[in-house]
This record gives sequence, C-alpha cells and structure tokens, in this order.
Amino acid sequence: MSKIAIITGAGRGLGRNAAINIARKGIDVILTYRNSRAEAEAVVAEIEALGGKSVALQLDVAKTNQFDGFVAAVGEALNRVWQRESFDFLLNNAGHGDLVPFSDITEEQFDAMFNVHVKGVFFLTQKLLPLLADGGRIINYSSGLTRITFPGMSAYIAAKGAVEALSLSLAKELGPRRITVNTIAPGAIETDFLGGAVRDMPELNKQFADMIALGRVGKPDDIGRMLASFLSDDNGWITGQRIEVSSGQVI
Repeated sequence: MSKIAIITGAGRGLGRNAAINIARKGIDVILTYRNSRAEAEAVVAEIEALGGKSVALQLDVAKTNQFDGFVAAVGEALNRVWQRESFDFLLNNAGHGDLVPFSDITEEQFDAMFNVHVKGVFFLTQKLLPLLADGGRIINYSSGLTRITFPGMSAYIAAKGAVEALSLSLAKELGPRRITVNTIAPGAIETDFLGGAVRDMPELNKQFADMIALGRVGKPDDIGRMLASFLSDDNGWITGQRIEVSSGQVI
C-alpha cells in the first residue's frame, strides 16, 4: 500500500519540487494550492506520469475558517482515490516572505505573516491529526534565517522561530502516537520567493553564495531530494530536530 503525503503550497517553488521528488520515491501526494489551479493540476499530471496518484485541493492556509471543509475534502479524496481513511506525512510548506525594514513593517503585514506561517500551521495540523496515521511524520518548514539574520526579514524570522518552537512541543505531545515532528530549515534557494530575488538578482545571489561553504546558493532539488530521502523508514527515529539544509550557510 502506497504511503500518502499532504503538502501545502505545492503548486510551485519548494512545495512543487518536494511533491515531485517524493512521488519519485513511490509516495502519493495530496497537494494544496491557493490561487492557481492550473499550476497545481500540472503537478498532479507530472506525478501521475511517474506512476503515482495525486489530488490537488484548494486551500488558503491563512484562512482557518476553510480548514473544516478542507479536512472533509481530504477525507473524501482518501476514500475515493485510495480507499483509505488516513494519510502518512504532513509537510507544512506553504508560505511567503516580505522584505521590509523593521521600522516600516505594518501590523497588517505582521499579521499576514503569522497567519500563514504560525496560526495556519498550528490549526491545520490540529485539524488534520485525526486523519494522520499513527507512526506518521510531520515536517514543518523553517528557514536558515533563524540562525543567520538578514535585514528586512524581521517578521518572517520571528514567525519561523515560532514554528521551530512549535515543532519541539508537537514532537513531545505526539510521541505517544509514534508521530515524529521535525523542522527543515533551507538556506538561500533559487526560487520565486521574494519575487525571485535570490534567483534573479546576481548581486544578492553572490552575497549569499559567499556565505555558503560549498560556494553556491541552493536549487529546489537540493531541498526536495533531501525531503524525499528523509521520509524513508530509515529516519523514523528522528524527532524534535531542526535540520539545516543550507550547505553550510551558518558555519
């Protein structure tokens, strides 16, 4: 029986890459998207071309009033596509960033950041727990920026710090169900995050590359392949850990 992962925000960027790499390992995927159904369906088609099963469901993780409906949709998809009542892995990937100086960030921007990265992660995980199989895995996404700061990212960094603390708490509370909870912290990656700043601005790209032991910023595959490997049975004894995936950005 195939294992099933839910990946939020998997229509593009790191979420999309994780979905494809996980599917290559034989894991089926329920992915969420906020706006672009076409992008999400393209990921579904790619997973199906690999021989896997996949479903795309709409979800805005900042809107907790959508969560009950989303959980019902997950339950329906599990029954219809997999003839199951549970899934195995939850990857809380969906997120965004704002590059705004601390002196200028507004309360609205702050709330938007915490609604997605903290409140959304907290309550979506809570709502999905009844459907998560005992012995399952939760992976929360943080950032290398919680260890090496960068100007203009104060709200984002604060939110990701909260996610890391939440992961520790959940690892302890969910231990009796043999559910592991870990945080991955990517370093600088060439994606469309911050409007593609690291990918498209050579000076910024070099600034981060100069901080990294292996001399380059990451590619999405550097994170997606690690995640696909980490979900193997070989890593079931790891919980409550923050795993830096930055090629030595903080050395």
